[in-house]
Amino acid sequence: HLPSDAGKAEMTTSCPTSFVEPSRRGSAESARSRLRTRTCSFLFPSEPDTVPENTADVYSAEPYNQAHLFEGVTEEEKKSIVAQLNLIDARLPRGGLATYLESARKLLKDAQQDVNPLAGFTPHVPVGERLVGEHGPGTKAYGEFERLGMDQLPKTCFCLVAGGLGERLGFPGIKIGITADVTTGATFFEKFALFILAFQAHARKDTGDEDLQLPFVIMTSEDTHDRTVQFLDDNQFFGLDPEQVTIMQQQKVPAMMDPEARIAKTGSTVETKPHGHGDVHKLLHEHGLPKKWEAEGRRWLVLIQDTNPLAFRSMCAVLGVSASQDLAQNSVCTPRIPGEAVGSVVKLEKPDGSHKTINVEYHYLQSLLKSTPIGGDVADETGFSPYPGNINVLVFGIPCLARCLEATGGVVPEFVNPKWADAGRTKFKSATRLECMMQDFPLLCSPEDKIGFTQLDRCYCFTCCKNNINDAPHKRPHDCALTTEADIYGCGVRLLQLSGADVEIEEPDTKTFFDISVKLGARIVLQPSFCICLEELKTKLTGKIRISKRSSMVVEGDVVINGLDLDGALELSGNGEFKDQVVKNAGRPLEAIPEDELSTHPPSLQIRGYHCPIGEVEKVTVQP
Repeated sequence: HLPSDAGKAEMTTSCPTSFVEPSRRGSAESARSRLRTRTCSFLFPSEPDTVPENTADVYSAEPYNQAHLFEGVTEEEKKSIVAQLNLIDARLPRGGLATYLESARKLLKDAQQDVNPLAGFTPHVPVGERLVGEHGPGTKAYGEFERLGMDQLPKTCFCLVAGGLGERLGFPGIKIGITADVTTGATFFEKFALFILAFQAHARKDTGDEDLQLPFVIMTSEDTHDRTVQFLDDNQFFGLDPEQVTIMQQQKVPAMMDPEARIAKTGSTVETKPHGHGDVHKLLHEHGLPKKWEAEGRRWLVLIQDTNPLAFRSMCAVLGVSASQDLAQNSVCTPRIPGEAVGSVVKLEKPDGSHKTINVEYHYLQSLLKSTPIGGDVADETGFSPYPGNINVLVFGIPCLARCLEATGGVVPEFVNPKWADAGRTKFKSATRLECMMQDFPLLCSPEDKIGFTQLDRCYCFTCCKNNINDAPHKRPHDCALTTEADIYGCGVRLLQLSGADVEIEEPDTKTFFDISVKLGARIVLQPSFCICLEELKTKLTGKIRISKRSSMVVEGDVVINGLDLDGALELSGNGEFKDQVVKNAGRPLEAIPEDELSTHPPSLQIRGYHCPIGEVEKVTVQP
């Protein structure tokens, strides 16, 4: 039942959610101090117990061959370079710098000779669950997977790879600090935190354990670490308990200037570059987390990336697939257009019958498929490639993860991707390094470990924000702040339409900001506290629901909507039934920011070219 003033419109002058942007308050050191007092599982990079005391002569000779680093330098500079190499040597796993350089020389030689690392394998369509079409959201099959996945939440952990800055987007900070949508003002990280808190609330209710916490690990980089620490502390962890959060920092690795794996330097500073997100496995192992989780009876680790909040929208179904098939790794995939520049999950088989199911990058996939009877990367009867597109949302079985990381130290096989400056492949355009990928975990598994995938339509599981407003018009897809925001709203619209209630939402218009066009109509935000998945949403809607394309609606809390005619802006929260209401007001339509005024707006709006202005919104708190 509504309070007496529930029908009154309330004016608002800003987005309802506020946050402190990174680097706006305090210092990283003070943030560290506050974190320690709040007992966050705050982990600095693992420093080696011992550091070698090698000399310049050692590094100049075999097996290092780095004499060029010491040519024409002062004695002080030589000492500095040696100290850096000794620390790098101590930090690198399994054989240190010598093994790293040995691997680099072999991989660079293969790259020079254009060796295909998958030569001799025959590609096959892997075994997976395709939750699309007659098995997609809204169907009985999908609902069964969601219900099974909801049961898995008490045994689930989460890990966010958050090593990226927003420089490519024109954003002067960490990507997780970018506003995901201007209707709520929530950052990407806040959206992740709200889902984990909602999953946790469901798990507590399901188990009766009010103290149950779902672990959340964040892997940072040298570029993002201090800013992430400060961002979380300034914003009180967005409601998360610091005790459930673990922060672990990834180290960089030496960059090489030529195919002989000679290390690059600038002045007396050894040049280093990121090693790739595959380091997450090594860090998880070094900090003993998979073994700890296994001992606690936890079963699944969900790994996500920094600008894809839609990954959570289908996560219950994905967990259901993992549980039903006991998968060691479950890769969330989307339908892939033949030739699309995205990696794919493929079963690779050798003539002797041995096989492995792994992610194959698209340029290797093309050459592999040319040798098959179909003659290339072509569509099947669905109009898409039978090889699903990997979006790097991964679910790992924790017992298998713990066992494999214990056996291998979490070291994922590396690769190299140099940018050649000449046709003879003798020079690089810029220094290169070895890299590793988190989706290559199956390479550490045994043949008995089950590797699979869950395919969903992109609108239910994937979006990303990686292109700035100048480059995005020329990219397909645009993958920018506007398209990411439109994807969030569009997913909310589709879920309402699939809920089983009598829902009618007006078709969207095409909106264009800075030459970037998207379909954008009703801006629907279904907060995780309202529903964690479609099956739960079905219990929250009844009656006739009509929403115009110019409307915005944000719903949170244990609310049941029983009849609604919305033409404007509505923010609904509380606990109880919202019944047979008509809401009509001026709303909060998005407005373009003139180009000459962009610099006067916050960075999260500068990368958009539009804002959510002062408008009229009806705010209703439902009471039992």
